[in-house]
Amino acid sequence: MQNQDISPAVWSRPDILRGTPVFAGTRVLFRILFDYIETGDSIDAFLDEFPSVSRA
Repeated sequence: MQNQDISPAVWSRPDILRGTPVFAGTRVLFRILFDYIETGDSIDAFLDEFPSVSRA
């Protein structure tokens, strides 16, 4: 299975959480951002909780 870099900010690699999309260079699941947004939390709240993820 090949690496699938969805964007420069999101990776999907078989050796990182079995290919689940994560923020580049972290093990923070991309879908967690959507969980925050769906519950009404801000992106700032997400970034405060996951400092390994940058706004860029």
